[in-house]
Amino acid sequence: MNRLAGKVALVTGAGRGIGAAIARAFAAEGAAVVLAELDGATAVATAREIANGCEGARTLAVQTDVTQSASLRAAVEEAQRAFGPVDVLVNNAGINVFADPLTMTDDDWRRCFAVDLDGVWNGCRAVLPGMVERRAGSIINIASTHAFQIIPGCFPYPVAKHGVIGLTRALGIEYAPKNVRVNAIAPGYIETQLTHDWWNAQPDPEAARKATLELPPMKRIGRPEEVAMTAVFLASDEAPFINASCITIDGGRTALHHE
Repeated sequence: MNRLAGKVALVTGAGRGIGAAIARAFAAEGAAVVLAELDGATAVATAREIANGCEGARTLAVQTDVTQSASLRAAVEEAQRAFGPVDVLVNNAGINVFADPLTMTDDDWRRCFAVDLDGVWNGCRAVLPGMVERRAGSIINIASTHAFQIIPGCFPYPVAKHGVIGLTRALGIEYAPKNVRVNAIAPGYIETQLTHDWWNAQPDPEAARKATLELPPMKRIGRPEEVAMTAVFLASDEAPFINASCITIDGGRTALHHE
C-alpha cells in the first residue's frame, strides 16, 4: 500500500466523483494529496474524510479555479509549501456542456473549453517547469470516450475532449527527454453523482438507468474507484515507459461493433 510513498500529488476537481476517488486512492498508497477544487467547502470535507479514514494520510484542500492560470499556479505553490514539489498532477476537473451546434451560445462554447481544455493546459503549465527542472514527473489527464466516438447531442464536449488527447500526446512527446510522462485516462460511463442526476432528470429514471447498464458488454457501468486504480498505476514507478498514451476504462464499450 505504498506505491506512491514520498510523492506529492495534486488532483483538480477532487471534491467528489472520480477526483475524490483518485485522491483517496493516492492517499492510501502513501502520497501527500492536494485537493484542488472550485468548491472549497467540498474540498475541505473530502480532505477531512480522507485524513480520518486513512491513517497517516496527508491532505490539503485548496480552493482552485482551473480556468484561471494564476489560481493553479497558486495551488501548486501551496502544495510545495505544505509537502514539497509536485510529483504527480491529475487534471480531473471538467464539466458537461451539451448543446445544438447552431443554437449554442458563445458563452456555452467558451465555458466548455475554459474548463475542459484550458483547465487541463493551465494545470500542465503550472507543474511542468518544476518537473522539467527535476527531470521527473507524471501528468494524468482525465479525458473521455467522447474523445474517440461522437454521440449525437453532446456537442461541444467531445471537441474539447479530443483536444485533451491531442494535448496529452503533444506534451508527452515534448517533455519525454526530460523524463516527464504525460498520459490520459478515458472513462466511459462511470457511476458518479452526475450520472445519477442525469438518470433522475429523464422522464423514466429507472428505464434510463437500465438502458445505460445495457450499453457496455459487461452489462454494468464503471466505478470511480476503477478509474482511480489506473491513475495510481500511471502515477507510480510501475509505469516508467508509458508516455503520450491513453488508457480507456469503459468495459469494452468503444470496442463493440454497433449494427
